[in-house]
Parts: sequence; C-alpha cells; structure tokens
Amino acid sequence: MADEAIIKARPDFEPAAAPPFARPDQASSLAQALGEAASEVNAALAHLLPTPAPIYGRVQEAMRYALFVGGKRLRPFLILEGARLFGAPRAQALRAAAAIEMVHTYSLVHDDLPCMDDDDLRRGQPTVHRKFDEATAVLAGDGLLTHAFEVLADGATHPSAEVRCRLISALARAAGGDGMIGGQMMDIVAADHKFGPEQVIQLQRMKTGALFEFSCEAGPILGEADADDRRRLRDYARDIGLAFQISDDLIDVTSTAEQAGKAVGKDQDKGKATLVSIHGVEGARGEAHRLAEHAADLLSTYGPEADDLRALPFMLIDRQS
Repeated sequence: MADEAIIKARPDFEPAAAPPFARPDQASSLAQALGEAASEVNAALAHLLPTPAPIYGRVQEAMRYALFVGGKRLRPFLILEGARLFGAPRAQALRAAAAIEMVHTYSLVHDDLPCMDDDDLRRGQPTVHRKFDEATAVLAGDGLLTHAFEVLADGATHPSAEVRCRLISALARAAGGDGMIGGQMMDIVAADHKFGPEQVIQLQRMKTGALFEFSCEAGPILGEADADDRRRLRDYARDIGLAFQISDDLIDVTSTAEQAGKAVGKDQDKGKATLVSIHGVEGARGEAHRLAEHAADLLSTYGPEADDLRALPFMLIDRQS
C-alpha cells in the first residue's frame, strides 16, 4: 500500500500534518534511548573488533576508523529495540547489533571509493580511502563484512544453531545481490536510465531498505517470535527504510556539505532520478511523513513498549544529516 501511494503521488500534493510524535517528552525519551544504545553498541564493537596486529594491522586500524568516525547507530538500535520487545537477552542483541553496523559501515567504505561515488567526506571526516589509501579501504570493507558473519556464527550470539543460521541467512540475503548490492548496482546505472517511481522505489528498497528490514527482523528472530511478529516488523522496516531514504535525498537537495557532513547535490549532478526529483521537495516530504505515520500504526499492537520505535520514523524524516 505504501508503494502504491508513492507511485500515484503528484508533485503538488500537500505534506502531511505535524506528526503525533511531537510531544517533547516522547522526543526526549527517544533521544535518550538512542544515546544509550549507541554507547552500548560502541562498547560491543570495540570488544568484538580484532586488535591491530603487527605487519598487517593497518587494515584493522582502518576498520576501527571507519566504525568509530561517527554514526547514528540506527540499525543497531532497531535490533536492540526489537530484541527487547520479544524478550531476547541484551548481550545477544548487542552482538547482532554490532554485526549489522559492521556490514553497514563496509557498504559506506566501498560506496565512497573513487570507482563508486568518489567521496572525500563521510560524517564530516575524511573517508577511509582518503585517510589511509584505496587498497586499504577495499580490504577494510571486506574485513568488516566477513567479521560480521563471524560474530553472528559464534555461539555467544544465541545458544541455538538454528537461530544463528536464521540470522546469517537473513543478513546474507539483505546484503547480497538481490538486496543491498543489487541496489548499489541499480544506483550505478541510474544515470544512464530514466527511472520512474517504481524503479526508484525498487532501488531504495534494495540499497537502503534491505538492511533496515534485517535490523527489524533480527530482534524477533533472537526472541524466537512467531511469523506474524516477524512480518509486522518487516513491514515497519519497509516504511521507515523508504522514509529514511527520501529524507536522505531531501538532505542532498536542500542541505549544505557542512550540515550533512558529506558532499551534497550528487544525484542531481549525475542526473539520477529520486522521489524528490520526481515529486518535488514538498511532495517527497509529505510522502515521508505518510510513511512514518503508517510505520507507527503498524506497531500499535505492542502498546507502550514500542513507543520509541513508533517515534523513530518521525525523527528520521526531520533530521538534517
């Protein structure tokens, strides 16, 4: 339903009303939860990453640099909140949260390379290939990707081998050729094709949304929740993933490099279609709000325990970086 709403959208439609999440206490609760989760995830990452070794330690230094140069830790937060919702132990959830951040960061390291987007800045700091060198950046990304699966495969992530295999399979699918990598390939060829709304949505569902879907499903997997819960969280993820990408595209059009912490205006310069270029700034902003509202409604069955997850989509679409 959310996809159809975007496809039928017109450039002149009105943006949605102010989100119901705008209560200061709810915003404050979410901000605190995000901050606490980020601190826990950072500690888990520091513990799980290999210590730089003699001779080849440069690549491990680059892996650490990529992870700790900044980041909102949104995908880990989704795992932690989902795990809490379904009663999975925090220690297990933190390992899965660290794994998704490794995969996400690997994708950014490779995305910034000269053969891809050729970016000099990421989160306001030099990209890995600028800080180190191009070959080290390639290896650092490879190292982060493979280490993520090592973390998930370890018995400390869950005592059940079946649960660990479900996590590994779900992440491999999300990050693979029919997921994030396929979306990146679509992004590469986008400048040479006239993508309409359907193709733009497919690109964004794969390149950005696939990892969001894994992040929202991982908690129910860890908590051994039923199929309906997993489906509900996947649907929520599809909405917030697309809303997040629309927000990212809006930043690319309306923000500055200083505000965004990275280069802006790239899609327009390359002639790539986005939902912003198709529907206009206000049209895209209105659709992002509609997606956020739909995502929040999907979690109504979980009551106050899901308040932070319901508030999160509105924070994502109002961000500046």
